[in-house]
Amino acid sequence: MVHGTHNALEDSRNDSILILINDELFPRNEAKISVFDSGYLVGDGVWEALRLHDGKLVFAKDHLNRLWQSAKTVGMKLPFTKEELLEKVSYVLSANSMTDGVHVRIMITRGIKKTPSQDPRLTISGPNIVIIPEFKRASTESKDKGITLFTSTIRRGSPDYLDPRLNCHSKLHEVQALIQAIEAGADEALMLDVNGFVSTCNATNFFMVKNNEVWTSTSKYCMNGITRGKVIEVCHANDIKCVEKDFSLFDVYGADEAFVTGTFGGLTPVIKIDGRTIGSGRYGDMTKKLSELYNELIKSEVKNG
Repeated sequence: MVHGTHNALEDSRNDSILILINDELFPRNEAKISVFDSGYLVGDGVWEALRLHDGKLVFAKDHLNRLWQSAKTVGMKLPFTKEELLEKVSYVLSANSMTDGVHVRIMITRGIKKTPSQDPRLTISGPNIVIIPEFKRASTESKDKGITLFTSTIRRGSPDYLDPRLNCHSKLHEVQALIQAIEAGADEALMLDVNGFVSTCNATNFFMVKNNEVWTSTSKYCMNGITRGKVIEVCHANDIKCVEKDFSLFDVYGADEAFVTGTFGGLTPVIKIDGRTIGSGRYGDMTKKLSELYNELIKSEVKNG
């Protein structure tokens, strides 16, 4: 099994899932889209991923707000409302008899092109929407064992050329960063911003703990992760000092603990960065506490939703 924050337990039910493509259901091995699709041709699309807990799509409002903002940013007009999109998600979940332990990926591209081209004026259809639901639970191995990071030479983009907050299909720079990390023997990549400060990871947000304070980067050059925001929220609600600031690898190497956050894995401890052991090299007490508080927030969301 590949070790990292996206480790999932094997589930044979995923072999026969139904996938929604433009309001039509297809078996997994028959779910296809045109080679003239904008997302395939030039990475012209936006996406979101949500978790289904006890029949509730957790933090759905936050995810949909981010999706709509991404679509507006790339000049893509969505031909449905947020409520209508949630109805589509509910439809595919119901078709698969899914109620818990599910990861839902929503992908929307600009549409079909007349010919291979970047030009959006050559799009001859409305947006294509694909919804992939999978029975997907995070492996506990990542939390128990922790993950290792390697600092990539690939920097997080500046907001004036590819804003890191944009959840788009163009992820090649993140793939490049991850490849560097894998080749260096690490699980995932830590990425710096254009000024050399710690930004985020290739697919998750980064936090460190020093003297019982929780540090994360400013929002200028990192992904605006939903889980990142919720961790900051639970810190403030529980009198845990959490600061968003510029800090460098100098600070990181001396951290007491470090962890990363993401929709799928929640909080995952980081035990080593660039070959240097972080803190005790184990799942730290603050990380455990924040993970428990985050899980309590999810339970509250489900109960009150």
